[in-house]
Amino acid sequence: MKFSYKFSNLLGSIYRNGNLLFTPDGNSIISPVGNRLTLFDLKNNKACTLSLESRYNYQSLALSPDGSLLLAVNDHGQAQLISMVSCTVIHQHKFQHVVQCVAFSPNGAHFAVAMQNLVFIFKAPGEITGEYNPFVLERHYLGGFDDVTCLDWSSDSRFLIIGCRDNSSKVIAINYMKNFRTYILGGHTDSMVACFFENNSMHANTISRNGQLCLWECSLEPSQIGTHNKNNKTEQLSLQSKRNKKASTESAEESEDDVENTVEKRTANTTTEESIAEQMVDENEVKDEDVKRAHPFFYKKLARHYLADEPRKEKRDAVLTTAHYNRQTKVLVVGFSTGSFYLYELPEVNMIHSLSISDYAISSALFNITGDWVALASKEMGQLMVWEWQSEQYIMKQQGHSSEMSCVSYSPDGQYIATGGEDSKVKLWNTQSGFCFVTFSEHTSGVTGVQFSRSKKFLVSCSLDGTVRAFDIIRYRNFRTFTSPTPVQFSCVAMDFSDELVVAGGLDVFELYLWSVKLGTLLEVISGHEGPVSSIAFAPVASSSTLVSGSWDKTIKIWNCLENKSEHETIDLLSDVTCVAFSPNGENVAIAILNGNIVVFDVKTAAQISTIEGRNDLDSGRLDTDVVTADKNKQGKYFSSLEYSADGECILAGGKSRVICIYHVKEAVLLKKFQITQNFSFDGMNEFINRRNLTEFGNMALVEQREELEGGNVAIRLPGVQKGDMAARNFKPEVKVFSVKFSPTGQAFAAACTEGLCIYSLDKGVVFDPFDLSLEVTPKAIKESLKAKNYSKALIMALKLNENNLLNLALEATPQQDINLICSTLPNKFAHRLLQILSKLLQTSPHVEFYLKWCCCLLFSHGNKDGVFQHTSLLALHESISRKYESLNRICDFNKFTIRSLLKTAQTRNLQNASQNAELLQSTKDSNLDDEDEDMLLIKTESKQTDEFVEESEEEDSSEEEEDSD
Repeated sequence: MKFSYKFSNLLGSIYRNGNLLFTPDGNSIISPVGNRLTLFDLKNNKACTLSLESRYNYQSLALSPDGSLLLAVNDHGQAQLISMVSCTVIHQHKFQHVVQCVAFSPNGAHFAVAMQNLVFIFKAPGEITGEYNPFVLERHYLGGFDDVTCLDWSSDSRFLIIGCRDNSSKVIAINYMKNFRTYILGGHTDSMVACFFENNSMHANTISRNGQLCLWECSLEPSQIGTHNKNNKTEQLSLQSKRNKKASTESAEESEDDVENTVEKRTANTTTEESIAEQMVDENEVKDEDVKRAHPFFYKKLARHYLADEPRKEKRDAVLTTAHYNRQTKVLVVGFSTGSFYLYELPEVNMIHSLSISDYAISSALFNITGDWVALASKEMGQLMVWEWQSEQYIMKQQGHSSEMSCVSYSPDGQYIATGGEDSKVKLWNTQSGFCFVTFSEHTSGVTGVQFSRSKKFLVSCSLDGTVRAFDIIRYRNFRTFTSPTPVQFSCVAMDFSDELVVAGGLDVFELYLWSVKLGTLLEVISGHEGPVSSIAFAPVASSSTLVSGSWDKTIKIWNCLENKSEHETIDLLSDVTCVAFSPNGENVAIAILNGNIVVFDVKTAAQISTIEGRNDLDSGRLDTDVVTADKNKQGKYFSSLEYSADGECILAGGKSRVICIYHVKEAVLLKKFQITQNFSFDGMNEFINRRNLTEFGNMALVEQREELEGGNVAIRLPGVQKGDMAARNFKPEVKVFSVKFSPTGQAFAAACTEGLCIYSLDKGVVFDPFDLSLEVTPKAIKESLKAKNYSKALIMALKLNENNLLNLALEATPQQDINLICSTLPNKFAHRLLQILSKLLQTSPHVEFYLKWCCCLLFSHGNKDGVFQHTSLLALHESISRKYESLNRICDFNKFTIRSLLKTAQTRNLQNASQNAELLQSTKDSNLDDEDEDMLLIKTESKQTDEFVEESEEEDSSEEEEDSD
């Protein structure tokens, strides 16, 4: 078994906090999901999470105009400069304070960073600046008396407009300009939310938190504002002062005859000083009213509007939370705390669209480059949607679990993943695209277990609401609901191999309930446990109906569900059982218990095979409010989820920790450990508490910080809370792993954790991985064998070398008529590897029929032999064919409707052309009616003459025939 698993994708987390970004082409959107970044490709319908991560949650993002550089800043001021070409971090920088917002200039030469009430201008690396040093500070400005909340660049990248929390905005320049002065825009009665420049203009629009929109008109155009050089000015001033000193010394030694000349020199010098002083005054903010009126640069308020005034009157607490303006289309989008957003057309401020997406505040709103799509996100719901406002259609609408994800299950072919959460929802995710394509919300309480059927037609889920529901995957509906005679909170669910029996364990009633899927009736209530049932599992073998259940009563019980009597065998353990898992052959069962160990038993003999001591392998993190050390806290760690590998040799284990472990079953040793996150925004990541928080009064994290005016912002969780906190309390969630599952193909595994649903797949970057290699196997020998038309030898050598390019060359060079012969002569040990390679090639290659023939010939030749093909390779082939079928099905449907529309268009055009031709013919007939009448008379006369001639000839022939007969 290979262990080169690497992080590949993050599902279940769509949006956490921060601003959204569209790529320059407008087809993709970048969303911050905690300390990671997810790229949603709207054109190809795919979601991909970058493998890089930060130490804290991302808060501010900025993308360069060419889309090659991404500046991401977390909520602790740590900035990362990311290359979007290689998806790697190329530079890091630590700011001293929390960053409110960042923005690249339109020409890509600078980027602005706002911290507290200051704005810093940095030079951006690239071809424009000609140097590589990402964070070279060029200038900094004082934004206002309070924190900066928003900023925007002008179209020519020379000016900035800054909005502050002190209800004011300021227009500044990054260089010294002629006819320009720093100007403050006031008039708002609440803190600023957004401020924007118009396209190719200095006109501005400012929006405040209470919904006020102010339109500002500038007196000058950008072309009328020139550029000054500060160094030249200082040199002029220094030279002028030297000249003045020299002139004053010379004036003392001058005679009375030259007094008039010195007076003229002094007057000339004073005039030059006054002109230079006036130029310096132009650069700074002018406070004198007389000079301000005389200055050519000023702003005039055109209008003030109150956006969405009527809906806000109904809801007094509704405030404007986000806004964005598209300069090309002059359309403004504003989002409110009530979940509604509005589109306005400027400068008339006409509302052209309004919609409510949820009951929670909209955290971020953004237009794409063309202004056709608007992206909206809500951090309370974890929701992200892209709305095409002209056609009123969803381009994308995704929402993760609003609370913790408790359980996960793979479909039999590994194509889908089902997840259940504490928000009482069951979601289905496509592993290829990363999108959720259906959500079942029939449960009314937290979902505790979910499992797919082996036929992939339906799945079952259990919940704390006392129901077990079966959902149809094809029609997307709840077709069965299983209930118990008395209300029971179900903690786990399982299905047998034949998909005919469903069993669920109770949390408050210590019994097992068995139902029939076809009939929907309760078959039996199995009693025997003396504590809550924590986990159950059926044997994954068709010939066995063995059921194993684990409970908090420190026992596991082995049942036979086909028998009427509840006969069972009990195995006593040293601690409470948290999870049970069957091996693929159904002979062994692994049990995770509360003391951190994993025990493996033989099902038939009830003999203990091995014991894995895993408590020391679980990393000990110390919570901020813990009063014990990390080593002492390790005694409370345990595994809560187990899963066997496809070959049954290894166990994947995860639990109340930030790591996932893979153990060897027989050797009882740790093979590899995966850390799911490096996000220190979660609790339990640090092994030691910072000594700054430990005072003479104890741990400062245990002191509740309440603000009397705001109703109490408490940072301590409620006592005894293990899964979420439904109260409005501000605390860091604890990092945990709730469930782990191997993919049926063995190429990946999924872990449902506090971060979301993390997908780890085998690393595809392994350069050289040969199989049964010998000295004579070389790329040159493979090519020579292909030239000699020895295709079987070339294929075997390519399989030994295991190079993708050589494998493609050997397979595609084989003639179609020789495929059957080569597959029949292929050794058994290479047939399995070839099937795995064919399943991978089917996903990417356009030669679908060619590789399908390879698969058919290989299966016909070696499918009847035992032990040739493993179950994982057959599932991988099935998954590849299913994906290819779905993609081709979509293409065919699209082409079918396109052809229909083209045919309909052609028919309408033909009818139009025929009607036009008929009208033309009618007009020509009317104009040339006399000529046509004459022609018709001539034709009629000629036809009559020909008819008479034919009749005469026929009569002569008949008379001749009669004479001959006589």
